[in-house]
Amino acid sequence: MSNYTGKTPRDKYDKHITGTGGLRSSEKQPRPGGGPMGFGGRHGGGIQMLGEKPRNFKATMVKFMKYINEFKIPVLVVMVFAVVSTVFAIVGPKIIGRATTSLYEGVIGQITGTGSGIDFGYIGNIILIAAGLYVISALFSYIQGWIMSGVSMKITYRLRKDISQKINRLPLKYFDSTTQGEVLSRVTNDVDVINQTLNQSLTQIITSVTMVLGVLIMMFTISWIMTLVTLLIVPFSYVIIMVVVRRSQKFFKQQQDYLGHVNGHVEENYGGHIVVKAFNGEKKSAEKFDQYNNILYGAAWKSQFLSGMMMPIMFFIGNIGYVAVTVLGGWLAVRGMLAVGDILAFILYVRSFTHPISQIANISNILQQTAAAAERVFNFLEEEEETPDAVVSPVLPGSVAGKVDFKDVHFGYNPGQVVIKDFSASIKPGQKVAIVGPTGAGKTTMVKLLMRFYDVGSGGIFIDGRNIKEFARNDLRAVFGMVLQDTWLYNGTVMENIRYGRLDAKDEEVIESSRIAHVDHFVHTLPGGFSFELNEETSNISQGQKQLITIARAVLADPEILILDEATSSVDTRTELLIQHAMDNLMKGRTSFIIAHRLSTIRNADLILVMDNGDIVEQGRHMELLDKNGFYANLYYSQFDNSQISRP
Repeated sequence: MSNYTGKTPRDKYDKHITGTGGLRSSEKQPRPGGGPMGFGGRHGGGIQMLGEKPRNFKATMVKFMKYINEFKIPVLVVMVFAVVSTVFAIVGPKIIGRATTSLYEGVIGQITGTGSGIDFGYIGNIILIAAGLYVISALFSYIQGWIMSGVSMKITYRLRKDISQKINRLPLKYFDSTTQGEVLSRVTNDVDVINQTLNQSLTQIITSVTMVLGVLIMMFTISWIMTLVTLLIVPFSYVIIMVVVRRSQKFFKQQQDYLGHVNGHVEENYGGHIVVKAFNGEKKSAEKFDQYNNILYGAAWKSQFLSGMMMPIMFFIGNIGYVAVTVLGGWLAVRGMLAVGDILAFILYVRSFTHPISQIANISNILQQTAAAAERVFNFLEEEEETPDAVVSPVLPGSVAGKVDFKDVHFGYNPGQVVIKDFSASIKPGQKVAIVGPTGAGKTTMVKLLMRFYDVGSGGIFIDGRNIKEFARNDLRAVFGMVLQDTWLYNGTVMENIRYGRLDAKDEEVIESSRIAHVDHFVHTLPGGFSFELNEETSNISQGQKQLITIARAVLADPEILILDEATSSVDTRTELLIQHAMDNLMKGRTSFIIAHRLSTIRNADLILVMDNGDIVEQGRHMELLDKNGFYANLYYSQFDNSQISRP
């Protein structure tokens, strides 16, 4: 966050973090289609492809089970309901088979004159029983789906909430080494994978296993010979599945990779389309897009073709099984070893036997993918956090006068790489202090240390004689108002963005702070004035206007200590003079730190600290430092053309 106003992240920010939008299609993983299949239905879904696998499957699943332990009772209920629903569905075909047998025997009896005809009452009762079983099965399936949806949503909500809270507890150095997309992927993609597994795949696994075992038992009760013939299909089906999966796996992975490349290329060029046009990069951009798109096209059609072959092949194998079962069943019926209705029931069972097998073949991939996603989430949640505040009686921010002392401060972002070396300075309450120096001298680093975004390696920073470590972080940062060169605004109205500095501020206070920061001189030209909505990229106002809004935000925060890091770098000369006047009024009675490259803006500073290579090489007022004719003088005069001004 590039504009800190002494407050913790707000609801608006949390709303963006905990949402699920903004995910690229390249980040979404293919999931198995279809739910638990009823008898006589079409087979849904296809092959589940997996890209990333967990490093430690067992340990991750143990962590995950502990994490969802509070939901164990609803999950057990779901499992029981899923099993009961499947069992009722399994029993149905055998009961229907009895009706078929009764109908067959009645017809034969009428033809031969040896029976009493068709017993429609018996057949009607059987049909009612079968219909009742299917209704109960559907009811149990609906209830378990409803419960599991609620459980999965609660777990998803908890995961996103924990990640959002974790973000606020992580040290700044974590985000220095981790991309925003990587963090966003934990909140969106990885949590979505877990959610889909809980909501769909978990019950699918239970029903598939129950279906296979139940159907197998029912087939054995009808005819063990026909069951053995049916089982010969299983290894053949498994071999076909494995061959197709292995051949299509690399194409699916390549498809996902290049889908990400295409999306990334489009996003980059759309975001920087002005630069692309300015440097005539359209042709090169189009050529690169074609390169990615051609590879994506090749991988996509191969992967989809191979995976699309799965169900036709399975249907073909299933039809071979139907033929074998029909021929064998007819032979057994002729010999009086099997009833005609049992043949129909067996065929229904065979039809529903192959689909759960293909689903079970996906169980390993589903669990591997879920474990990989859970592992990434748990690794994030286990990241080292900021050192907790160990202050028993923290200093209250209301007692701060503004005296700041740096005593022998040493600091490095990485071990063995010292950035700040023996930095010492004393700032009196209400002084306006400018920190100047060449790029990389450590100016912004000192501000980060002052606000405890990082802790010093050695030495100490003191406010009113108290080490800043004696303050709670929130209380310490509430003392500061900070405006950076890189503005940070969010999708919302101008008034909402200014009010971010103090959420309980009244509209009148927001308007007054905007007047001091000279926002009001342009805001009334916008449609709707203070109600004007900034878009997500805040590209519908100028860079200078963004800067003015962030300054107004700092004015509204009314801090005890003010930090300005190149705060006027993006405004025109006239506006800079207006802001400089406003800043002078704002800084009266406040200790202020000004980081500036344009040294003409800090001539009236009470104290100028000149930094080079992480240390103070000179300090004093503007004219005093020029008279020394040293490092500061070199910096100052280097801003002007030597032909127009000569050094004394």
